[in-house]
Amino acid sequence: MNQKNSLGINKCFLDIDDPIKLFKIWMDTAKKTEPNDPNAVALATSDMNNIPSVRMVLLKDFNKKGFVFYTNLSSQKGNELKVNPKAAMCFHWKSLLRQVRIAGSVSLVEDDVADEYYNSRGYESRIGAWASNQSKELTSRDELISSIEEYKKKYNDKNKVPRPSYWSGWNLSPLSIEFWLDGENRIHERLKYTKEINGKWIKTLLSP
Repeated sequence: MNQKNSLGINKCFLDIDDPIKLFKIWMDTAKKTEPNDPNAVALATSDMNNIPSVRMVLLKDFNKKGFVFYTNLSSQKGNELKVNPKAAMCFHWKSLLRQVRIAGSVSLVEDDVADEYYNSRGYESRIGAWASNQSKELTSRDELISSIEEYKKKYNDKNKVPRPSYWSGWNLSPLSIEFWLDGENRIHERLKYTKEINGKWIKTLLSP
């Protein structure tokens, strides 16, 4: 059973003014309980016509500046973020009955940051970044396999596979972060942090 403090607030929320610190605690807990990819997150973007799209990506880093994921910049999400640099994320940890929702604006990470992460990836993944025209139509699966083989020939030294200029990371700088706990009879508990212009976070409880 979830424990409450003297104000009736779930102790899982803790008394923390910085939501990034609380997120780290929740993520560390999820790493121990989620069977697969605790860093998997639904990422929502929208195009110039305000048509939304959502897909699962993997969070690769987070800090006070924001939440980082990597992709082909010419993919659907990459193109949408170029024209509308705002996005939302939702983590759902079924093992914990918890969610975290994040909304804010995005910007590209620095080249050296992208290089460092790219070079930490396995050889096959680095080749895949070159071989796949992400989100573009394929005439057949063989077309992709052939492209992979061609780039393996081109970059046969596994220690020297440069990062494609069209592959990098996006940083979502949060304007709001909401922590959600499952409650009995759908009386869920929600704690929302909203960032003011001066950078200070304001906490509010929301009705389920």
